[in-house]
Amino acid sequence: MIRTFAELDLDPTLLTALEEMGFDRPTQVQAEAIPQALEGKDILASAPTGTGKTAAFAIPAIQYLEDFPRKKAGPARVLILTPTRELAMQVAEQARQLAKHTHLKVITITGGVQYQEHADDLAATQDIVVATPGRLMEYIEAERFDCRAIEWLILDEADRMLDMGFGPVVDRLSGECRWRKQTLLFSATLEGRGVEGFTADLLKDPAEIEAKSSLRERKKITQWYHRADTAEHKLQLLKHIITNDAERTIIFLKTRERLADLRAQLESAQIPCAWIQGEMPQDRRNNAISRFRDGTVNVLLATDVAARGIDLPDVSHVINYDMPRTADVYLHRIGRTARAGKKGNAISLIEAHDQPMIERVARYTKEAIKERFVEGMRPTHKKAVFKKKKKDTAKGKKPASKAKSSKKKSAKKK
Repeated sequence: MIRTFAELDLDPTLLTALEEMGFDRPTQVQAEAIPQALEGKDILASAPTGTGKTAAFAIPAIQYLEDFPRKKAGPARVLILTPTRELAMQVAEQARQLAKHTHLKVITITGGVQYQEHADDLAATQDIVVATPGRLMEYIEAERFDCRAIEWLILDEADRMLDMGFGPVVDRLSGECRWRKQTLLFSATLEGRGVEGFTADLLKDPAEIEAKSSLRERKKITQWYHRADTAEHKLQLLKHIITNDAERTIIFLKTRERLADLRAQLESAQIPCAWIQGEMPQDRRNNAISRFRDGTVNVLLATDVAARGIDLPDVSHVINYDMPRTADVYLHRIGRTARAGKKGNAISLIEAHDQPMIERVARYTKEAIKERFVEGMRPTHKKAVFKKKKKDTAKGKKPASKAKSSKKKSAKKK
């Protein structure tokens, strides 16, 4: 396993930029993806937010452009597709930081930008273009963007592009970039629709990489939970944490309905908050994120779908107001805090029915998640104990004695 960026045989300009950005050791996805990409292989990577995936494709792309400099001015050679405008901006910003000691030009093509601004950028030489699929397709159809020079095609958050209905557009873009040498696809998960929604010929014999949030990163996050007797008790605990302990907090909820309810409750308690949820107009979403970013509000409510792909600096607390459906999603959520070497906190507020999930998360992460108490708000109920599921027992619904009753009796009842 590669331990330092120096071992990757990178250009000195890149190593200097990495040092200035405070990157000392590659993350798992970087250590696995960068060498294979530089060897000319296609990449199929599962990488949750917080695993350093942007640098995992931006570093080899910049190195490639430095190894094979262009002979004359012309259009972009690397195309990075992202599902949303804010993610495109983040990716472009990181690519610019990495390329700051080179002569490479990075531009973005997204919605919400004046046509003339893009036209001016496209008329000049560019090296890396970061784009959203829909807007880029408009420029291709207007013959304003030439894909024939693209040598690397990179798809970031591919599964989210499918969720947003960009599958057919991405397949068309893949066809437009058919002269490319390499394709790199990054997705939060490789299961289900993660990749299968794209055409089979998108990748050629790719190197498969599966990155989990590193234990080293997670150790910077202090995790604990509070038990709540009722929904009202849970709300009181949340208000206490927000007003007394937390500085900048993201609160996760399961559904848009649950988010709307909590938003109303916090507003009536005079706790200002911003919120993002699925199927939200882009301008309202951008407004909510920028209000949280600039500190106008310090509480952001989010559903899992909406929060994918946004990188928010200086988040001190992640609060699971609703527990997620899987341990994997729990890791995605808590990865929002403790970014860029900082420490963070992850708090779960759980009711009795959530107890099996918090235990499953602890087993999955191989870390103890301890219970804490707020004085004056201790739970009055005993901690729920759920027996490990056997095939013939329903999930905590039947007592063990009844579960052992003869199958014949239940068959007769039917």
